Amino acid sequence: MQNPNGTILQLYHSGRLSAALHAFQSLPSSPAPAPLSAATYAALVAACSRLRSLCQGRLVHHHLIASPDAGLAGNTVLNNHLITMYGRCAAPDSARLVFDEMPAKNPVSWASVIAAHAQNRRSTDALVLFSSMLRAGTAPDQFALGSAVRACAELGDVVVGRQVHAQSMKSDTGSDLIVQNALVTMYSKSGFVGDGFSLFTRMREKDLISWGSIIAGFAQQGCEMEALQIFREMIAEGLHHPNQFHLGSVFRACGVLDSLEYGEQIHSLSVKYRLDCNSYAGCSLSDMYARCKKLESARKVFYGIDAPDLVSWNSIINACSVEGLLSEAMVLFSDMRDSGLRPDGITVRGLLCACAGCDALQPGRLIHSYLFKVGLDGDVSVCNSLLSMYARCMDFSSAMDVFHETRDRDVVTWNSILTACVLHQHLEVVFELFNLLQRSVPSLDGISLNNVLSASAELGYLEIVKQVHAYTFKVGLVNDTMLSNGLIDTYAKCGSLDDAAKHFEMMGTNCDVFSWSSLIVGYAQSGYARKALDLFARMRNLGIKPNHVTFVGVLTACSRVGFVDEGCYYYSIMEPEHGILPTREHCSCVIDLLARAGRLTEAAKFVDQMPFEPDIVMWKTLLAASKTHNDVEMGKRAAEGVLNIDPSHSAAYVLLCNIYAASGDWNEFARLKKAMRSSGVKKSPGKSWVKLKGELKVFIVEDRSHPESEEIYTMLDIVGMEMIKAGYVPKLPCQYTSFDHTNSDLSDEDMSMEYG
Repeated sequence: MQNPNGTILQLYHSGRLSAALHAFQSLPSSPAPAPLSAATYAALVAACSRLRSLCQGRLVHHHLIASPDAGLAGNTVLNNHLITMYGRCAAPDSARLVFDEMPAKNPVSWASVIAAHAQNRRSTDALVLFSSMLRAGTAPDQFALGSAVRACAELGDVVVGRQVHAQSMKSDTGSDLIVQNALVTMYSKSGFVGDGFSLFTRMREKDLISWGSIIAGFAQQGCEMEALQIFREMIAEGLHHPNQFHLGSVFRACGVLDSLEYGEQIHSLSVKYRLDCNSYAGCSLSDMYARCKKLESARKVFYGIDAPDLVSWNSIINACSVEGLLSEAMVLFSDMRDSGLRPDGITVRGLLCACAGCDALQPGRLIHSYLFKVGLDGDVSVCNSLLSMYARCMDFSSAMDVFHETRDRDVVTWNSILTACVLHQHLEVVFELFNLLQRSVPSLDGISLNNVLSASAELGYLEIVKQVHAYTFKVGLVNDTMLSNGLIDTYAKCGSLDDAAKHFEMMGTNCDVFSWSSLIVGYAQSGYARKALDLFARMRNLGIKPNHVTFVGVLTACSRVGFVDEGCYYYSIMEPEHGILPTREHCSCVIDLLARAGRLTEAAKFVDQMPFEPDIVMWKTLLAASKTHNDVEMGKRAAEGVLNIDPSHSAAYVLLCNIYAASGDWNEFARLKKAMRSSGVKKSPGKSWVKLKGELKVFIVEDRSHPESEEIYTMLDIVGMEMIKAGYVPKLPCQYTSFDHTNSDLSDEDMSMEYG
């Protein structure tokens, strides 16, 4: 190559960057490096910078150092180019080395090395360099100021950011668009979007970055309506066409607001500017449709993206998972791998979220195997999702295995296994793990404590509830509304309604609808119906909108005291006045309300008119009421309903037997008894427990295995005699005095059985 300088410069200026670098590499390296000019070296370094080619950049740098022209190695302009190249190639340490060895530095040198650190997430180092620049007496230009502000934004350090802002106001370049845009972004990202907007409105000149920064700032800080309003102003101004980043922000805002109509309008705008197929805008658009429950539209947008990246694939996989479409999510997962992309932790977490129920256990295990194969099993967030998946798929043993195998457990890991224990009724394990958790982390969060409260509510461990309550004061969680609601609910379930009410009143203005509902349900279930209804009236007077749990409490209260008409009224206003669609639970309450009052015909009519099939709880309610009111025909129908759902349900057989016995139909009684015997149905014995001095005491009907059984039965006899003295007359489960043996095949064994 006769004129390497001319050849390389010609290739560079014509945009053939790779060819220019190839020409450089073709130069002879011996006996001495070919002499190149400063302009040629600058072009080569710029080419490496634009191509992000660190390896070739280092070759050019070494060639420059070995150049026979000793003055080139100390050339300030060339060294500035080298610093910029190393920064763009993610090698800030090399950039700093070049900077430190420079014999002379100018403002561009400082700006380049600060930018090299800021753009590679070395924000603290960038600010230290900026401070050194000021101490050296070098006035920062707009690039140095912009990089320093971006470093503050990365760190979320508004205090230092305001200091840099003040410095920019003293500088001649502080009003430059680069600095102003960086400041708007910094304030918006750091949660001071109002300050960012104030600065934005004072800017004399705005470009696409200015508009994009404030739109993204509002969208990211939960001010979606403001983001859409500013986007509308930008379009109305007509000076700038939106790019993929503007559209990405407004699509996300529409998704959060569930504003499908406005989202579709912006979709049309994206088609106009041919940005709907862009991976960034298209991903946000697909996500917007998924959030608005338009999954088919989300699919169409996704498949229209020119080259979907990992984020786009993760978005559509997660959209399918949220809707419970596991099979489709798995197909997309397979297609993603076939496209050459490597799934990350977000991908598999999305898939695992779709796995729920026993049917999803096998796909969940396949995903687990894949995690081992690609090395994602060490990611604690993935392990947490895996643990939760096994819990949802009813495989508690595997969930525990994942917990024990997770090395770097975080608080989410502990909360996940505690939740799994509560879900699978391993309640004593909750307390064992909770004790370990207290020794493993400096402080507990509200979710951990709520799991302990759930287990305590199930077991009636009031003392532990009080300990948790005291702990909330100790660690400053007393104002945590979710935890306070859990305390109200648990106190009520443990029968300590006074404590529940005290805590409710102590919450004051922090009470939300869940606080009110918890106490209303607590009063209702404990038989304090009037208190529950008075509290509901107080809630309505304060303008607090009830939810579906509130009405469960209200209907339960009406049922307990026989306020049938009031209960039916409250049920009738749920949807028209409060927009709450009745659920199975509400319908069960109405059936119980009517059945307790003996209005079994109305209860049966209500069952027939429900918008869904009656469940086993509804049939059992009718069956129990049929026994109480001696309605044989209704009892038969209700028992059939129970047994159609669960043929081995012993309580249905027992209650129906009692109905036949009470009505004197001993033939049917005997037939049903034989049916129970032939099908192997046995009545499960009743059980209760209490915790005394840290030890769980369990009592089972007719059980003699307890070490203190003699003392227990002696005490029962004493209590029974005291009850009789007080005027209580026990109700016998079956009366046999008028029974005629001659027309029945009932055996003596059947006669000796008691049901109740």
